Amino acid sequence: MHGTYLCLGVTVWDSDRTVIRAARRKLTRSARRDPAKREARKQFYREMLEHHANAQRLVAEFRL
Repeated sequence: MHGTYLCLGVTVWDSDRTVIRAARRKLTRSARRDPAKREARKQFYREMLEHHANAQRLVAEFRL
């Protein structure tokens, strides 16, 4: 999933909301609307936010 995060086109300084919006655009229309896939969408968004937080921690640690 890290590769998907890198393809979102967000920077480390972007907000979580921006990450969610970018991740939403990566999903197909049917995946966004299907109630049966709600838990999978939530998990996908959580993973994208986790990768974003890790990238922010990395930048803060190395002061890039």
